[in-house]
Amino acid sequence: MPLKIELKPNERLILGNALITNDHERTRLFIDGNVPILREKYVLTEDQADTPCKRVYFVLQKMYLSSDPKILHPEYFSYVNDLLTAAPSFTSEIDLINNDILGGDYYGALKKMMVVIDKEAEILKNA
Repeated sequence: MPLKIELKPNERLILGNALITNDHERTRLFIDGNVPILREKYVLTEDQADTPCKRVYFVLQKMYLSSDPKILHPEYFSYVNDLLTAAPSFTSEIDLINNDILGGDYYGALKKMMVVIDKEAEILKNA
């Protein structure tokens, strides 16, 4: 069964290595195959990766979109080490994300990291 994605006017989507920009009308796409897909609202740019959790997310995003994500593991684990040094309370969440990575589920890792980013934002807001 194909994945159905509806794009809003001017919404962007990363499909594999391609950036797709919708025209001025709503569009419905049906995608068959095994290719990484990220909607614009889930894309984080390097400039936006301005907290420890967002830096981890940015590397996870690169891993998800990469044809060889394992070459990014050293960068990922470096950022995870920085994050856990600053906030050891995230250890259980990071352990689950690491399990996803070791199992090759980079999209699952991204989804879990979004929750950690929300927790980080709450902590920073209350600090």
